[in-house]
Amino acid sequence: MSNDTLVAISPSRNKGIALVLTGAALWGVSGTAAQYLFQQQGFSPEWLTVVRLLLSGIILLGVAYKNERLKVFEIWKTKKEALHIILFAILGMLAVQYTYFAAIEHGNAATATVLQYLAPALITCYLAIRYKRFPSITVSVAVIIAILGTFLLVTGGSIRTLSISGWAVFWGVTSAFALAFYTLQPYKLLSRWGAMIVVGWGMLIGGICFSIIHPPWAFEGNWTLPSFSAVLFIIIFGTIIAFYFYLESTKFISAAEVSLFASVEPLSATLISVFWLNVTFGFAEWLGTLCIISTITILSIVKNK
Repeated sequence: MSNDTLVAISPSRNKGIALVLTGAALWGVSGTAAQYLFQQQGFSPEWLTVVRLLLSGIILLGVAYKNERLKVFEIWKTKKEALHIILFAILGMLAVQYTYFAAIEHGNAATATVLQYLAPALITCYLAIRYKRFPSITVSVAVIIAILGTFLLVTGGSIRTLSISGWAVFWGVTSAFALAFYTLQPYKLLSRWGAMIVVGWGMLIGGICFSIIHPPWAFEGNWTLPSFSAVLFIIIFGTIIAFYFYLESTKFISAAEVSLFASVEPLSATLISVFWLNVTFGFAEWLGTLCIISTITILSIVKNK
């Protein structure tokens, strides 16, 4: 390959890396902003979940309609695809959003985000069982490292106590399972309709369904300029822009690289939680975080289907 070709490719690759790093970092920061709302401003994860889903869904579908027009509604023409989008909305989109916020409320954004990133290891185990093929030694080691990281993160290195509450562990691990379903279930929908339409409908339908349980007007908390700014940041930067940057990055770098660079999310959530909200992270917790991020890195590099 000539030097001229390298020069032509490099800016696009750098753009892709910058986009995915920025998107993932915004996701991490939004988790910390949610912790601030829950633990210092009295907001509930139920209200933030339903408002985030409804507003983000409307905005994403609005953008999709501008680009795709009536294709946005064609996804509802067949019963099979309509059922799949409803399942994705409830068991995927709604589940992953609420369990993540619940984990933050009962613990902190750092541990909630890191625990959620157990999803790649869960997906690996599921695919191994489904296709009756034992993972390679490298992948098996990655899963073991993830389990070790989880142990260190939730116990602080002591088998006698939990460093975070039992509910934080429950919701964090549940969030990982929800993220695994969210990742695997809509594969055919995404390949046919595109992420903007599928995710937009998933958010809107998930928000409508959750409104039955917790209507968006059932608000509790303190409206201040900082809390209002945090809500806006979560919806605009932590959802719309982060999602757009993540999708846009796939045009310039491979899916494996996107997954690899997206691992900055738990790291950014951890750093901001420690330095902004004074979350205590000891050596064991940092080591556990490193283990889980290492798992993401290994599974992203190993191109095993």
